[in-house]
Amino acid sequence: MVLGQRMTYCVLRLYVKLGLNIPARAVRRHASKVAQPILNAKPKGSDKEEPSYFVDWHACVVNGGKGGDGVISFASTRHKQFAGPDGGNGGSGGHVVFQVSQNVKSLTKIPGQVSAKDGRNGAKRNFQGKSGQHTFIPVPIGTVFRSEDGELLTCLDDPGDYYIGAHGGKGGRGNTAFATSTYVAPKIAENGAKGEKNSIQLEMRIMADAGLVGFPNAGKSSLLRAISRARPLTSEQAFTTRSAHVGMVQYDDYEQVSVADIPGLVKGSHESEGLGISFLRHIMKCTCLLHVLDLSSDDPWQQYQDLRHELEQYNAELITRPHVIVGNKIDLSISVTNLKIIQAKSDIPVFAISATEKTGITELLVHLRKMYDTVKPRQEVDQ
Repeated sequence: MVLGQRMTYCVLRLYVKLGLNIPARAVRRHASKVAQPILNAKPKGSDKEEPSYFVDWHACVVNGGKGGDGVISFASTRHKQFAGPDGGNGGSGGHVVFQVSQNVKSLTKIPGQVSAKDGRNGAKRNFQGKSGQHTFIPVPIGTVFRSEDGELLTCLDDPGDYYIGAHGGKGGRGNTAFATSTYVAPKIAENGAKGEKNSIQLEMRIMADAGLVGFPNAGKSSLLRAISRARPLTSEQAFTTRSAHVGMVQYDDYEQVSVADIPGLVKGSHESEGLGISFLRHIMKCTCLLHVLDLSSDDPWQQYQDLRHELEQYNAELITRPHVIVGNKIDLSISVTNLKIIQAKSDIPVFAISATEKTGITELLVHLRKMYDTVKPRQEVDQ
């Protein structure tokens, strides 16, 4: 991308961050052509392999703040020694609030226990205690909340949606609140109520727009490194990836598509063989799939058949989702022969790439964008 385009991209990112409307001319500029991916010529920061973990399920204990206590106090002025009760009420405790943020893509940074601030006690001269501050926790779009026993509580699907996980306690009343015409000097006050304490489970409904599915050593992590700034570990050993990683693919019309590197499956994964069915649960949260095959293996077409079988046995709906075949390691001589065999047998698009050499990446990402636009149409910009 040329310098002028890069500056424009940064300006539009600033518009989004500040909540301003994007100029219509910036959208029309690319409306007449197919969106092209922006490949990162230089990775962000160091190119050192760094493990990063994606969390799409999390258990959390939330505590609302305690309400402040009311006080017992009696006023005494210069000209009136017994001026009556003036004990103030306590402030209410803060809530624990989960709010959708478009800048959050994972549940990684949500702590295991969250507590809101307590309300302050009341004071004499009818001063009410300050209410405790609410604790806001940003969560991704599509976060589902369940109780400890699995009961559905709510789902946050739109930006700005929020859910109060634990309400704060109400502040106690001071003795002024108990004064009546017949009870002019009450010597009682209330203690603040305790805040709610709940154990909730958070789960992401949608993990990524596209998922890289394949057996170990197919090159999924290398492919994710080639198309995004994600830096999952890569190695010749099997099962290097033990947790899902998500990277963002940027296009020149300022759209972003999230791609997840799903840990490698094995035969019998639907029966908890290998590392279990937790990885298949990740795949359920991807709207389209990229089947990554090792073209240098003995029978890559059988790999594809085995992958489809595992997905079908876990959930038959998975094989109906938009998908393509990505033949990796095309830079090896044996891969060319296997590619022709797959193309002859397959009735879906087949893309031959080399993740390490970055061969064929652009064509794959252009087709990925077409699938993304089909499954999840872009929202029209308000003008």
